[in-house]
Amino acid sequence: MEKTHGTVIQLHPYQETSLIVQWSSLDHGLIRTVAKGARRPKSGFAGKLDLFFKLELAYIPSRSSTLHTLCEVGLMDPREGLRSTYVQTLAASYFCKLIVTVAEEGTPLLELAGLLERGLDYLAEQVPTPKAIHYFEKQTASMLGLGDRGLEGIGALYGRIPSLRKELLQKVARC
Repeated sequence: MEKTHGTVIQLHPYQETSLIVQWSSLDHGLIRTVAKGARRPKSGFAGKLDLFFKLELAYIPSRSSTLHTLCEVGLMDPREGLRSTYVQTLAASYFCKLIVTVAEEGTPLLELAGLLERGLDYLAEQVPTPKAIHYFEKQTASMLGLGDRGLEGIGALYGRIPSLRKELLQKVARC
């Protein structure tokens, strides 16, 4: 069994009662787990698995795939502030999608995971500014070795930028 801390960055229904949970973890990078029975009303996961929650987790690594089995979670920080405004939630979603775009599953990327943690903690406290969004993008590009190319470099290397960016920048400009 592996134990780590991580942030929930994506949730997807799986079969009738389970969830696939994607995590960002400092020591394991991006991890995908299946939370069996998580959608049942009396599940041990009830109320503990939600987007942007920072949790302690224990999982059993799969021997044959990249989908591991989630065993336990303990809530560390629900980051309630991320739900204060639509713009904060939108920015948090964009930050997560950008990291998912550039990171490989199962590869420890301490700097990127740390950047995401700091970005989400910042957004939990205040409404984002265009400067904060550009800073996150520039730091992501720098950590990938793209220097000052920023978002253009990420788009050129990975072939896409999360589509949320356009709406996010429009909303932030109005705040």
